[in-house]
Amino acid sequence: MKEQIITIMAEVFEMNPQDFPEQITQKTVEDWDSLRHLNLIVELEEEFDKSFEPEEISEMTSMDKIIEIIQKK
Repeated sequence: MKEQIITIMAEVFEMNPQDFPEQITQKTVEDWDSLRHLNLIVELEEEFDKSFEPEEISEMTSMDKIIEIIQKK
């Protein structure tokens, strides 16, 4: 699952997957702005066939939190 998420993030943030910081968070990814955050959510919903609630979307600001929320669904 983590590799799938990194692949999606690499596309959304236009980065090489190997360039991601060890701790992937909104603060460590320079291009993680509100528009790209929404793009990320759309891609995650499509990839994992899930739908996220607004409060979940606002919490999805790190790799760990994204994985946690996807696993709960």
